[in-house]
Amino acid sequence: MRDKLAKIIEAYEDLQVRMGQPDVVNNQKEYSRLAKEYANQGPLVAKAHEYVQALDDMDAAKEMLGDADMKEFAQEEIAEIEAKLPQLEEDIKFMLIPVDPADEKNTIVEIRSAAGGDEAAIFAGDLYKMYERFIASQGWKTETLDVSPSEQGGYKKIQFKVKGDRVYSVLKFESGVHRVQRVPKTESQGRIQTSTATVAVLPEADEIDVEINENDLRIDVYRAGGPGGQCVNTTDSAVRITHIPSGLVVQSQDQKSQLQNKIAAMAVLRARLYEKMLAEQQAAEGAERLAQIGSGDRAEKIRTYNGPQDRVTDHRIGYNSTYNGVLLGDLLGEVITALQAADRAQKLERAVDNN
Repeated sequence: MRDKLAKIIEAYEDLQVRMGQPDVVNNQKEYSRLAKEYANQGPLVAKAHEYVQALDDMDAAKEMLGDADMKEFAQEEIAEIEAKLPQLEEDIKFMLIPVDPADEKNTIVEIRSAAGGDEAAIFAGDLYKMYERFIASQGWKTETLDVSPSEQGGYKKIQFKVKGDRVYSVLKFESGVHRVQRVPKTESQGRIQTSTATVAVLPEADEIDVEINENDLRIDVYRAGGPGGQCVNTTDSAVRITHIPSGLVVQSQDQKSQLQNKIAAMAVLRARLYEKMLAEQQAAEGAERLAQIGSGDRAEKIRTYNGPQDRVTDHRIGYNSTYNGVLLGDLLGEVITALQAADRAQKLERAVDNN
């Protein structure tokens, strides 16, 4: 491990030199990228220095074993170093786990009703309330971007931004298909129905992450519908943006003005383009990376909420909790913590295998 850590330290020092070169200093995007990488690598490099120094001290102590006057001191020094090396190695292994570049970002969450008609829309509304409670418990803030309510309750679609500390590192595990099995409020015969809703969690991107050429955009404005004040239904305040090269289409109609809707729609577009870029990078890294928990595959059924059995099952790790505890209470955090632990264990196993 000493050789590997020496290379990490050398690369860190080279990075520091690179950041001071004129071509980087004059390129804001490149400088920001390198500065972020430098900051992220700092704790690992500090621990690497500590580990290498411990090995150097042990080598020096071993050389003193032949000196009768220093033998006892050398033995104590060696024993002390040997006692702390395993923990240092364990710390370094965890620090070598690849970091998701989006973990520190805010997120844009989109919940859509899927199979199940009105009950699917009601379930989408229940998921939104679940996330509202969880987000509030974390001290995070939400901002609604776009809403399409259902006549029977809930939402056909709701899109909102979440701001806070390392939001994406937590909420990314929620991407996928959520399934509910319960007796719908609209069911008079008491029959259990299975419905689904999809959740997409996108890391928010800024202009440094994604450059968008205005010439690549087609922007349409139209009259918004639904709640939002009397001006919503009387002016062309809603905005739809088409990114021509990728074919991505985003829209916003829930803000109070056309400008605010354009800003919201652009935030969603940047997030989708950033997600697309990350997906392409991850695909290039091979199937092993795509097998990770929390891969964000929206076609994947990740969780079942069974009302009659009062059980919620996360299918990725076989974790069970209670229906009311997760969907109506405060146990979502425990499910996500279990997913995070399993994800770290998988990454650690791969990191150890690659070293």
